[in-house]
Amino acid sequence: MNLEELAQKCGEWLRGSGPESDIVISSRIRLARNFADFPFIRKCSEQDRTAVEGQLRAAIEGEKSWDNLTYIDVAQLPEVDQQFLVERQLISREHADASGARAVAIDPDEQFSLMINEEDHLRIQVMKSGLDLPAAWKQVDQIDDMLEKSITFAFHSSLGYLTACPTNVGTGMRVSVMLHLPALVITRQIDKVLRSLQKISLAVRGLYGEGSQAMGDFYQISNQITLGRSEDELITQINEVIPVMIDYERKARQFLVNESHEDLHDRVSRAYGILCTAKTISSEETMHLLSSLRMGINLGLIDNLEIPVINKLFIHTQPAHLQKLRGMLLDTADRNAERAHYLQQHLQKRDGDEDPVENN
Repeated sequence: MNLEELAQKCGEWLRGSGPESDIVISSRIRLARNFADFPFIRKCSEQDRTAVEGQLRAAIEGEKSWDNLTYIDVAQLPEVDQQFLVERQLISREHADASGARAVAIDPDEQFSLMINEEDHLRIQVMKSGLDLPAAWKQVDQIDDMLEKSITFAFHSSLGYLTACPTNVGTGMRVSVMLHLPALVITRQIDKVLRSLQKISLAVRGLYGEGSQAMGDFYQISNQITLGRSEDELITQINEVIPVMIDYERKARQFLVNESHEDLHDRVSRAYGILCTAKTISSEETMHLLSSLRMGINLGLIDNLEIPVINKLFIHTQPAHLQKLRGMLLDTADRNAERAHYLQQHLQKRDGDEDPVENN
C-alpha cells in the first residue's frame, strides 16, 4: 500500500460506528519506549538513530503477523507526504519536522502505527472509533509484548519505563480521547469545562495534538503525567471523565434544540449551503462549517448524509490530502478552489433528492 492508495480510503478510527460516536471521534493509546543500550533521541548521533531504525525495522519485519504492514522511510518523504501522514494522525507533527533517520509502520486498517525516532526511539499508537479505550489498551499491550521479545527497552525497577520527557516516565502511556463539542462552544460553556479538566491534571489539545488549535470544535483530552500510576489507573481516570463531558455536550445540544431551534436550524442550513455552493473555501472555514453539519446530522436536522462521510471530509479537505487526491502540488488559492470542488462532489444533492435539511 502506497500513500496514493492510502489517500483514497479512510482509517478505522474515522468510521463513526464506535461507542458514543456522535460525540467521541476516537480513542487513542500511545506508548513511549526507548532502547536500553542507546542514548535518548536528543543525544543520539546520526549513527545511533540509523542503528535504532534498523533494529526496529528488523523486529517489525520479523513478526509474521505483520506481513501486511506498510513501512515508510519518513526522512525520505517530500514535505507534502509528511504532512499527509500528520493529517491522517499516523505520525506526529514533531515526527514530520524532525531530522535524521526516522520511519513509521502502518497497519492497513490504520488501527495502529509505530513511529520510529520521534521524541523517543519508539512510539506505539493504537486508535479506535468512538469511546473504546479497553480495546485500544488490549491491542497496544499486545504490540508492546511482541516487540519486547526481540528488543530490550530502557526500564528502571522503581521508575518504570524511561522516556525522553519526564512526564512520560513510568508506564510511558498517553491515553487520549478526541471529542466533538460544538454545542459547548456555541453556548460558551467550553472554557469553563476545559478549565475544570486542567484542575485534575488532564491536558486539552486540538485536532493534531500538542500545540494545535481546536479546529472544527475538536478537543483531545489526555493524561499529563504517568509516573506513579498504573496503566489501569490512567485508563480509568479518562474513562470516568469522558462520560461527564459527553453528558455536558448532549445537554448543551438539547438546550439549543429546545431554546434556540430556529437559530440552530439556520446555522446548520447556512453551513450546508455554503459547503455545497462555495467556489473557493479555506481549510479553517471548512472545518467550522463541517462541525455545524456534523452536529445537525446527529440531531436529526439533516437527512441523506451520514457521519462517516463528514468524518472523511474533515480529513480529506486538509491541504496535503487535497494535493495527494489531485496528484499534484497546489498553491493556497488552488487548494481553496479544489477544496470547494471536492466538497460539492460529496455533499450536493443528486437530481430528484429532497432537500436534506429538514424544516421541522
